[in-house]
Amino acid sequence: MSLDSKWNILKEKLLELGSVLVAFSGGKDSTLLLKAAHEALGDKCIAVTAQASIFSKRETIAAQSIAAGMGARHELVPLDVFGIEKFVRNDKDRCYFCKKHIFQAFKEKAAEYNLSWVVEGSNRDDVMDYRPGIRALQELGILSPLREAGLTNREIRLLSKKMDLPTWDKPSNACLASRFPYGERITLNKLKQVEEAEDLLKSLGFEQCRTRCHQSIARIEVPKKDFEKIMDPPTREMITEGFRSLGFTFVALDMDGFSSGSLNKLL
Repeated sequence: MSLDSKWNILKEKLLELGSVLVAFSGGKDSTLLLKAAHEALGDKCIAVTAQASIFSKRETIAAQSIAAGMGARHELVPLDVFGIEKFVRNDKDRCYFCKKHIFQAFKEKAAEYNLSWVVEGSNRDDVMDYRPGIRALQELGILSPLREAGLTNREIRLLSKKMDLPTWDKPSNACLASRFPYGERITLNKLKQVEEAEDLLKSLGFEQCRTRCHQSIARIEVPKKDFEKIMDPPTREMITEGFRSLGFTFVALDMDGFSSGSLNKLL
């Protein structure tokens, strides 16, 4: 099936829903979904972004800018995840409890605006990884139109590029809680530490990066093509000094390179 056909199917599915609240992170998936929903439904579509300590301020600002550039209605919903003990405990189902909390709030916001459905940006490829959050979405009746239209990661990037969306080549991202091994309790200070560490890496030009936090050890993941750049002495020293100023005792580079969801290997 052609990309144009899948795009038309996506918009038809959204039009059939009548009105939607789009869970909008500002990533490539939710941006394409918002584009389709805004074209199909106009003011019967509202984008909502969760504002919480597990999401970097950089990403929240980017989401606001993208929605504004699209002309879509957009709202931030402040949320506190630290009232969820099963999230703080950080067992292997952490994402389930967090997603349920966030999307329950989104459902309440949709009801406030008399919107019929809440939709989110999971695509066909997302079923391949360990994603307990998908179970929460299913239980709450959240719809995933990109997956229903059969769109893959590659196809979403191609469509986004064709439509000149700013996220067409944006690296994948995940909430800051994903930087900690299961079983290590999550605190606000730890989240801030990781956020500031990744802000430093991005300021040095490493757009695709992760700082995995193993107590006092920071394990940096960047693509292998960036190994030479990150090991350049001045850059390496800025990273080491910066990370130590944030409270890390040791700073390590993962020799396997960047890998989304790498801590799932421990399951």
